[in-house]
Amino acid sequence: MSEDSSLRSALAGVTSTGSKRSDVLFGEGAVDVPLRMRRSAGCRVWDDRGREYVDYLMGLGAVALGYGYPAVAEAAAQAARDGGVGPLPPVLEEEVAAEIARLIPWAEQVRFLKTGAEAMAAAVRLARVATGRDLVLGCGYHGWLDWCQGAAGVPAATRAHYGELPFNDAERARAIIRAAGDRLAAVAFEPVIVQPPDTEWLAVLREETARVGAVLILDEVKTVCRLAVGGGAERFGIRPDLVVLGKAIANGFPLAVVGGSAALMSGVSRTWISSTLATEFVSLAAARATLHQMVKQDVPAHIARVGGQLFAGLHRLHARYPSVITGVGGLPEMCFLQFTDESLSRALATGAAGRGVLFKRSAYNFTSFAHDTAVVEHTLGALDESLAPLAG
Repeated sequence: MSEDSSLRSALAGVTSTGSKRSDVLFGEGAVDVPLRMRRSAGCRVWDDRGREYVDYLMGLGAVALGYGYPAVAEAAAQAARDGGVGPLPPVLEEEVAAEIARLIPWAEQVRFLKTGAEAMAAAVRLARVATGRDLVLGCGYHGWLDWCQGAAGVPAATRAHYGELPFNDAERARAIIRAAGDRLAAVAFEPVIVQPPDTEWLAVLREETARVGAVLILDEVKTVCRLAVGGGAERFGIRPDLVVLGKAIANGFPLAVVGGSAALMSGVSRTWISSTLATEFVSLAAARATLHQMVKQDVPAHIARVGGQLFAGLHRLHARYPSVITGVGGLPEMCFLQFTDESLSRALATGAAGRGVLFKRSAYNFTSFAHDTAVVEHTLGALDESLAPLAG
């Protein structure tokens, strides 16, 4: 057994992040594709054989400035030199909380955690504390924890407290929320699921949760600092009761936030939401530097421009290869191709990797502040070259 295969055998399920598995990215049995990486910089990564790729996964959307962004890296390095973690609440915790509340005023008070899944679970617990109810309706992917999963190992009694809500179907959403009535603690939703949200659907969620006394939770893990500094709430005019922020908020450093009105956030004193490393200050320093750059450089506007170039190019590829591509999903800042056949999506991802581009075959691909027009134009050429033989 080689040293590499021995290392891999020690990992349960190949990798600890399911969406980074080779069979997810390229399909089962793909050959000569990147399996593991050594380093990243800007919008590029290098695999364990030293091959370079332009990347559109961007840490599954966790990186909006670019890998190793100097101002963020230096802030994190200085925090690490300052000790990284300690026995008392760091000054940075209060400072970053104040900056988030300034930039995202519907998050009047916040609590820090490490992952989006944790922060969503905290939001749900706060909603249950506030309402005294158990049932939660969700729309989108909210993490792997028990409250929203029907996977093996989740107790049936826990599953019974969660239901699905349809995206962009205002009338069905209204009926489901009304049927839940005074059993409903919260509605949790992502603002973008394959397409932007309908205004009517958003209005129904806001009106009906208020009518039955439930909490409206906006899951901005993917969208904060990308669609706007304030995410989908800012972009689409949503005013949730609680909001969850993650991923790009610290440009890939592990930090997540649950925030909302002072009244709802006061629930932290009536339940238990705590984590030893929620207040390590490397990630807090990275978040402060990230937020500063987001505003100073108007990063969401840049992402919209280069993302718009990519999005338009994907639509041109759809028109050119209708036998392979059925449509383009998402919106400019987070988009993907839709395929006529699963095997064609695998072939496109493999072909693009062979041409030096990591392009996700499903939702989503992300542009960043490190992508520019030349990089996107090169990417579209690589995708075109990969699609041409598939159309035949």
